[in-house]
Amino acid sequence: MLLHSKLKDKTIILASASPRRRELMAMAELPFTLADKYEVDETFPADMPAAEVPIYLAMKKSCAYPHPLGANDILITADTVVIVNEDVIGKPVDEKDAVRMIHKISGVAHDVITGVVIRTNEKIHQFDAISKVWLRKLEDEEIDYYVEKYAPMDKAGAYGIQEWIGCTAIERIEGSFYNVMGLPIQKLYQELKKI
Repeated sequence: MLLHSKLKDKTIILASASPRRRELMAMAELPFTLADKYEVDETFPADMPAAEVPIYLAMKKSCAYPHPLGANDILITADTVVIVNEDVIGKPVDEKDAVRMIHKISGVAHDVITGVVIRTNEKIHQFDAISKVWLRKLEDEEIDYYVEKYAPMDKAGAYGIQEWIGCTAIERIEGSFYNVMGLPIQKLYQELKKI
């Protein structure tokens, strides 16, 4: 069954400020409304295993959603992190932090994990997706160029795979390209069929 038929009476609410998540939902032709922005505490316990952080934060975003869900509502929240040597790398706080982050992942493989929570008024479903990315060793000038010319501030790991750095520096990837963009859309599409 085509997912569109199953969702025809449903309202998907995407609770995300990410333009890339909106773009991917539109590419998959999933009709959605965008939730109004709301505050979420995105801290996590220091002793939490790195691989558990994305689901934990996606669940916090889901639980913080300030409106009750109607019978036909489907709320989608997500969180993406980059992990290098068990260190969780989220979004940079400033350009200096972005440069530091890119230096940290330069020349090494890193994991990009997105946790996704799908919630209705009756149930909660969660899943994650892991992609491994190999970034070649970047020169200081390349990192500075990217940080100055592009918008790394709203991206986990301070880079966008769909931008200049992705075309010129990513040697290979295992897993979903779209997961690295911020939403494993193919997996989300399949998981929505289960709702």
